[in-house]
Amino acid sequence: MANLNFKAGTRSSKLARVQTRNALDRLEAMFAECTFGDVALSSPGDRDLQTDLRETPGDFFTQDLDRQVLDGTLDCAVHSAKDLPDPVSEGLDWFWLPWRADPRDAIILAPGRALEDLPPDARIGVSSDRREAYCHAHFPDAQLCTIRGNIEERLQQLDSGDFDMVIMAAAALVRLDLTDRIASWITLDDLPPPDGQGFLAVTFRAGDERFLRIRSCFCKAVTFAAGGIGSGGTCTLDVLKALRECDVCLHDALMGPDLLDHILASVERIHVGKRAGRHSLPQPEITALVARYARRGLRTVRLKGGDPGVFGRLAEEVETLDALHLPYRTLPGVSSLTAATTGTGMLLTRRGLSRGFCTMTPRMAGGGVGSIDSKERAALPIVFYMAVSVSDQVARELIDDGVRAETPAAIVFNAGSDQARVVSGTLADIGAKAKAEGGGMPGLFVVGEVTRYRYHTEWGAMQGRRILLTCSQALQDSAARLVTDCGGVAVARPLIRLEPTADGVRCIKGVADYDWVVLTSPSAVRCFGDLLRRAQVDLRSVPKLVTCGGGTTMAVRELGLNADIEPASDFGAEGLADTVKELIAPGLKILRLRSDKAGPDLAERWRNAGATVDDCVIYSNEPVAYEQCPDFDAVFFASASAVEAFDDLWGSALLDGKTVTAIGRPTLAALEARKVAVDLVGPEATVESTLTALATTYVRTCLTANKEIQL
Repeated sequence: MANLNFKAGTRSSKLARVQTRNALDRLEAMFAECTFGDVALSSPGDRDLQTDLRETPGDFFTQDLDRQVLDGTLDCAVHSAKDLPDPVSEGLDWFWLPWRADPRDAIILAPGRALEDLPPDARIGVSSDRREAYCHAHFPDAQLCTIRGNIEERLQQLDSGDFDMVIMAAAALVRLDLTDRIASWITLDDLPPPDGQGFLAVTFRAGDERFLRIRSCFCKAVTFAAGGIGSGGTCTLDVLKALRECDVCLHDALMGPDLLDHILASVERIHVGKRAGRHSLPQPEITALVARYARRGLRTVRLKGGDPGVFGRLAEEVETLDALHLPYRTLPGVSSLTAATTGTGMLLTRRGLSRGFCTMTPRMAGGGVGSIDSKERAALPIVFYMAVSVSDQVARELIDDGVRAETPAAIVFNAGSDQARVVSGTLADIGAKAKAEGGGMPGLFVVGEVTRYRYHTEWGAMQGRRILLTCSQALQDSAARLVTDCGGVAVARPLIRLEPTADGVRCIKGVADYDWVVLTSPSAVRCFGDLLRRAQVDLRSVPKLVTCGGGTTMAVRELGLNADIEPASDFGAEGLADTVKELIAPGLKILRLRSDKAGPDLAERWRNAGATVDDCVIYSNEPVAYEQCPDFDAVFFASASAVEAFDDLWGSALLDGKTVTAIGRPTLAALEARKVAVDLVGPEATVESTLTALATTYVRTCLTANKEIQL
């Protein structure tokens, strides 16, 4: 497999080189076929130490590096994200890396000094308007002076007596291992940081396929969501879920205002609504905002009134993301068309009266009025319901009526589901294709030039692949969210159902008698929560909780509780066993809660170490049946029980030719026992680690296999 060697530019300061090398090392760990050499250059901001930063151009610290990216001397450049100009230079593209250092600012004093030692008229070095405003509020009599230079130079100025105090970004001191110089941390409420503080950004030449693919691992799919019309009640459950999980929401005016109540208070909301003659933001600015937040790695929702595919200018916003190869998905909804007709009784289709309808607007691009004569109406796309089985007959009739045989046509099977599929052709051949590929599935028959267009699904790291999620319901939401973020299609088919046991209630009623409760999966936590409610246990009586890792810990927090102990790295059974064993003292009472499939080995090991352990089965894994196996490209197994259920239901032979991923050693062992080739086991036994590794693997394969993007 060929290696890809990149030259990455960085500023020449010690901080820039340290933080860039750290980021490049992490990229190399993700993409084993890539090497990143760092090339240090100065910038205008490094050479000009006199000009106040508040009076400098936006590219003061990025200009020289990005010029060398543009002329091909460098493949990319790594910058502090807060130094990135907006917009970047023409011909460049960019993204933020997800590994953020502490975003707070910090107060730095000379060694041996304390804040109470500062004189009222202390000389404070500041370099921005926001830090100056903070000082005016907290040190009203101080002398505020401009300070310039890199971190070491600023500390030297402070220590030599030029200043009594300086304010710096804590991230810089953390990365240089200088946190001992911090006299006081400033809270985010007292001094909100700029958006990019603590983040690093990568710039590269626009259209560079290598970095577009690498970027796909860090940019979550934008969600274009239909807000419905008139009231929030016309919004779908999928849209509500997207709103509850987003990091930023750009919303229109023509929708129910109560929809915004579903967004967390911490989420940024941006009103970009448009009404006739009154635009909050021009369309190009809206699309630029969507792309900006996506490139920052934020889970972005573009909430549009009605259904955005019906006169909602969705195409313009999608095309912007297509041009940048940024992933997205669409959630359709109720439009004013259906609200005004189905909602009032003026049904557009009524047996014996109307077999269809036509919809169009007299408005042209730019606001003018266009013709609505018969010729214009005849050019509109046509959608036929319940016509798949007679599509050849419908096509012939259209051709006989004067419609060109070469007119594009398509049939959309299973529209709106995770098994949706489009078969394309022309009026001349669509009927034959429908019979050959339909397999009896329901579909809509669409005729017209619009069928030439498709949403691009390949921009995400998973490149539109269908990922079968076999895990229990407790893990489905987090797994599906990760797949969607990575530009995949989540095919949710839980193969096991968790059923509480009779012993579970008895165990939970006596939970206060134990020193520790051990929970080894999010599923165990979910059942634990259900049993606590059923047994009416006071949460204040719950003892210390031990979890097996991040996913289980997060599930505990959702119950309003905290995990007290979890392994530092190995989140499997071995890591948990060793973590608990080290803390066992004589007489310690442990309640281990598990499924009927987990086995008693952990409890026995802790008993042998001197603890009193009750091993309680609180739920059983029951198989879930489906009529048929869905279409999928990769499968994610989160337990040995799911492997067993898949084999019993559909047979392991269906996994041939599919990408098989497993979470942890027990799941791997179950697959190997059935002689199933496993392509990937997550570095850690968590949903996030395993599915992220799958997405990264797809990108690595693309980087090295696609000849068009080789160096």
